[in-house]
Amino acid sequence: MNLQKPNANDATRTFNRSKSVVPGSGLCSRCVDGCKGNCEVFKASFRGREVLYPGPYGEVTAGGDKDYPVDYSHLNIQGYALGAKGLPEGIEGNPDTAKFPDVEVNTEYGWDIKVGMKLPVFTGALGSTEIAGKNWEHFAIGAAISGITLVCGENVCGIDPGLEIDSKGKIKKSPDMDRRIETYKKFHEGYGEILVQMNVEDTRLGVAEYVRKKHNLETIELKWGQGAKCIGGEIKVRSLERAVELKKRGYIVTPDPTVHAHQQAFKDGAIKEFERHSRLGFVSEEAFIAEVSRLRDIGFKRITLKTGAYSMRELAMAIRYSSQAKIDLLTVDGAPGGTGMSPWRMMEEWGIPTFYLQSLTYEFCEKLSGKGMRVPDIAIAGGFSSEDHLFKVLALGAPYVKAVCMGRALMIPGMVGKNISSWIKNGNLPKTVSEFGKTEKEIFVCYEELLDKYGTDMKDIPLGAVGIYTFTRKIKVGLQQLMAGSRNFRLSTISRKDVMALTEEAAKISGIPYVMDAYREEAESILDGK
Repeated sequence: MNLQKPNANDATRTFNRSKSVVPGSGLCSRCVDGCKGNCEVFKASFRGREVLYPGPYGEVTAGGDKDYPVDYSHLNIQGYALGAKGLPEGIEGNPDTAKFPDVEVNTEYGWDIKVGMKLPVFTGALGSTEIAGKNWEHFAIGAAISGITLVCGENVCGIDPGLEIDSKGKIKKSPDMDRRIETYKKFHEGYGEILVQMNVEDTRLGVAEYVRKKHNLETIELKWGQGAKCIGGEIKVRSLERAVELKKRGYIVTPDPTVHAHQQAFKDGAIKEFERHSRLGFVSEEAFIAEVSRLRDIGFKRITLKTGAYSMRELAMAIRYSSQAKIDLLTVDGAPGGTGMSPWRMMEEWGIPTFYLQSLTYEFCEKLSGKGMRVPDIAIAGGFSSEDHLFKVLALGAPYVKAVCMGRALMIPGMVGKNISSWIKNGNLPKTVSEFGKTEKEIFVCYEELLDKYGTDMKDIPLGAVGIYTFTRKIKVGLQQLMAGSRNFRLSTISRKDVMALTEEAAKISGIPYVMDAYREEAESILDGK
């Protein structure tokens, strides 16, 4: 198994000239003086730091493609020929009552004041990246009409061109944040919620105070990190004036736009863009508990925490501190993560992969529970895209895991729907779409369903939102089918016994029984006639 793919990747728009590549370095086995490229070393020789990032920026979502030794494909879902767990009280399971369309897939999270969702899935953090900003209406409305939570990521206020700051350095007005919250609220129907993330810069700017006072948000999310990178969030800026402005607002901007040589290189056309970075956070138990208390004093009913693919130490901190602070939802995000901006090699080579990280999460939750401590509701993130992923994550983390956070998989339908709208308008539908029709009603299988529900308001629902809704319907039905096959008619009845490990290594990591051992005792009992 080749776990490394260094030095050339479609994400960095590079490739090896030779068919023979040195496995460890990724360099061509025969590097020729005079080669015209285009491996990463070749490109970095004249474009330098640009090659750190996937591209083209603002047009792609990139996810690490390292092939880890063990992942969720090493689990399979158990199926049974009898039984029905989770049917309404008083109803006995039989072929007439245990029907898969009746499977309940609603979930909820929260310490005391719960938030219900129509599916055990919610969006990844859609923050200050260009791809999140320009597609926001599609993502936000899509999440709202699907009945799931939408996460508005870090730095939205900080990079808002219309940001107004008062004499104390706090937000007075942020039109882009206003737009984001109001767009979701317009179609919110009581399921899910919009929650805003905060990093170091957001806290300093007073994002929590702003969204609570102006928009009456009930939930705020603290962010320690994510599965794609172990440094703060970043975006690219293609204007010198904008780069200087962001530096004045307190961000780290590289190359430094105030340095004469960098300004001249930008004017020459050599430097084509600047990077805006966030600061590294420093976590302590006392500071974390104090910040949660401060946010509750501001008026937030729920506080959530997002943490990344850090070491075991940080995972233990996240779970224990969240228990002590009564955090309403802890999202644990494993490597490699998926984003449009993280340094590519960091996505490939940094952090604990999701399967391993979730296995550790369950182990640590069990230890705290055994000490009599209440474990906060958990969500797992890190490269999921389908209903079988949802089932496996819920089973592996039962009973602590309540939902799955999907990043790229929930963004893609929004972009697909948006592009279909443009293709219809311009009369250039690709064959992959036109084979189903030429109009919205012909192409989108759920369009008439939404039209019946929203009537004239349908004009305000963009096709990207329709795409997200349609995708979540697929996820719902697929999950119902898998749950019915494992005889689980409610999410709460899914257990670790409902999955098996296909390899002994996966069994060792996760604690899930190896396929040749799972249910062996019951099988032997039947064979013995007991």
